[in-house]
Amino acid sequence: MNRTEPVSELSEDGFLPHTSHWGVFSARMKDGELEVRPHPGDPDPNGIIQNFPAALRHRARIAQPMIRRGWLENGPGPDEKRGRDDYVPVSWTQALDLLGAELLRLRDGPGPGAIFGGSYGWASAGRFHHAQSQIHRFLNVACGGYVRSVNSYSSGSSQVLVPHIIGDYEDLTKRNVSWEQIAEHSEIVLAFGGMALKNSMVAGGSVSKHVERGAMKRAAQRGCAFVLAGPLRSDLPEEAKAEWLSCIPGSDTALMMGLVHTLVVEGRHDRAFLDRCTVGWPVFERYLLGETDGQPKDAAWASGITGVAADEIVALARRLHGKRALIVVAHALQRAEHGEQPVWMGMVLAAALGQIGLPGGGYGYALGAIAYYGRRFNAVPVPTFSQGKNGVADYIPVARISDMLLHPGESYRYNGQTRTYPDIKLVYWAGGNPFHHHQDLNRLRRAFARLDTLVVHELAWTATARHADIVLPCTMTLEREDIGGSSNDPLLVPMHPIVPPYGEARDDYAIFADLAERLGAREAFTEGRSVRQWLEHLYEPTREGLAAKGLPAPSFAEFWGSEGYILPQQPDDGGRLRAFRDDPQGKPLPTPSGKLEIFSETIAAFSEADCPGHPTWLGATNVPDAETPYVLAATQPRPRLHSQFDFGGHSGAAKYRGREVARMHPDDATLRGISDGDIIRLHNERGACLAGVVLTDGIRRGVIQLPTGAWYDPVDPHDDKPLCVHGNPNVLTRDVGTSALAQGCTGQLTTVQVERFDGNLPPINAYEPPAGA
Repeated sequence: MNRTEPVSELSEDGFLPHTSHWGVFSARMKDGELEVRPHPGDPDPNGIIQNFPAALRHRARIAQPMIRRGWLENGPGPDEKRGRDDYVPVSWTQALDLLGAELLRLRDGPGPGAIFGGSYGWASAGRFHHAQSQIHRFLNVACGGYVRSVNSYSSGSSQVLVPHIIGDYEDLTKRNVSWEQIAEHSEIVLAFGGMALKNSMVAGGSVSKHVERGAMKRAAQRGCAFVLAGPLRSDLPEEAKAEWLSCIPGSDTALMMGLVHTLVVEGRHDRAFLDRCTVGWPVFERYLLGETDGQPKDAAWASGITGVAADEIVALARRLHGKRALIVVAHALQRAEHGEQPVWMGMVLAAALGQIGLPGGGYGYALGAIAYYGRRFNAVPVPTFSQGKNGVADYIPVARISDMLLHPGESYRYNGQTRTYPDIKLVYWAGGNPFHHHQDLNRLRRAFARLDTLVVHELAWTATARHADIVLPCTMTLEREDIGGSSNDPLLVPMHPIVPPYGEARDDYAIFADLAERLGAREAFTEGRSVRQWLEHLYEPTREGLAAKGLPAPSFAEFWGSEGYILPQQPDDGGRLRAFRDDPQGKPLPTPSGKLEIFSETIAAFSEADCPGHPTWLGATNVPDAETPYVLAATQPRPRLHSQFDFGGHSGAAKYRGREVARMHPDDATLRGISDGDIIRLHNERGACLAGVVLTDGIRRGVIQLPTGAWYDPVDPHDDKPLCVHGNPNVLTRDVGTSALAQGCTGQLTTVQVERFDGNLPPINAYEPPAGA
């Protein structure tokens, strides 16, 4: 749009605007009950907003500060009782005095390099009350810094790989192929791992319109063919009318190689594009044709790995040739052993087709993984809260937290460097839940036991809170005011508080301000501003950006009195990749060669056996065997974002007998004596969990799907490998890196055994407060 537009004035029926990672909405309290309704301009609203009513005053909420008894009585230090101790309620004064003293001990003793600022998570969609920004600013200002994490669980390997081979990660995901282009231009979309709407319905910040379903529907109606390669038929919506190419989990790289081999031997690859826009094709081609290792990566070879018939692979390669073809690789593929390879190979396939940089064609890495991707950028800045300067240079890849805590001082490889794990004494977490994101939760429990102190800001008794020494209750988003928005969504939203805080809960900002005072840094942290004054301050660059463009620039008061303003957006011009295609010499990519790197001299020089200098079929070490014959796909959940508001009504309604629901093929179920609706036990050498089961032919034989996000609920917390009765698959997943290059998370796939559970069904206690709380 070419002007700033108010959506409307505030509602007269008591509904006030707010927003979330799941969508913009409005809410009100009526007769003591919370009512929420989606934004009227959203064509496909997300039902996750219906988690709010039941969660608002749920018994799982934390009402006042709590100290773990063992820490209160014995002081800081390693303790195996974390996660199995009771709690003592204390006043805010006592809690902050104790925590302030502990932070001073570490800051002025071993130094801020002994503090890890975890806070990996989605926190709040608000631009000010974003827990990660709040805690990082506090640790930087009051403690001199902290050891941080880099990259994400969602895209840990691709975030390291992409800069070497394509350039800027955001160029590929956010300034490349858009949903509008797909609807208008794409002729065939080959989606490895799919584009499941449960993923694209959420965003890291606010999202006002869910456009993905509509775009795929319009494309399909126009004649665009969607092909899904993966083990789950539901990874593309019905509106896409997709063909399902059922393949073995983790075999996508081999399938891509079989397609490219067919293109090459039949002379259907785009030699001109490869010569003009890539480096390293001759090296890779020799590998592809088997000249370097004696094994051509042809369709027959790929068929034996993928379970897809060779003639289907050949036919698909021929269909891709000469079409406006889009290759999509889901985040899920790189959350596995050797996860860098399908990301790299997806680019090679798109390059061999000569499609990169064309409207609706090329390489749409992770398109559909999140609502941000495939959307335009705003043309003016959105409010951003400064985190200050971190005085500590040390960091770890985000998924290596257990390694760090269990092996301080040990070395590891990451992105061509040999690094050393720091010796962490205190972990401070505000926003996020590592007992959702991390793998091998029993190992994580042992890692947290080695700390001196674990501090958590939390609104409810998650498993992370239950392992903390100091638990500080924070407000829910509906209990505070903020500004909601994102750089990829045009609607800027005034987030009005709907209800007072629960119990003694405080905003993270208020907690950190009082804590900063105990460390002599209150003024530096707050800059003398109240929450409202910060919102006005953060809004000003947006207003100035509008004014600089000659557009209406509403005051903060005008903005706050509206239901939101639509901001102008940048054109959908294909970004850097299209500019590069049009002029490779004049608009080079930010890679070492300035081109797409099919062979990377930089990566080859790292000499990592598990990530060579070009895409390579490496296979998996964790494969089905007699003891664990099934592949478990630990996917993202549909009725919640990760583990957020798992105690909400929308999330709870999707469970069976209170447990997360697994899916398996009827033929596999028959072999194990399992019927639809049974409770099953999944287990391997790392742990075990219970889940309900639904039988469906929409899953490949030999595969079991169990979504993540059910709160970890061990039936016997004193057991070294307790049974999670709630269905958290991360008691089963492996805590190993994707490779020495990226050290990304490998939590997507593992192997398990499954059986019908015939014992007495343990109760769900995940939402019950711990003893003393």
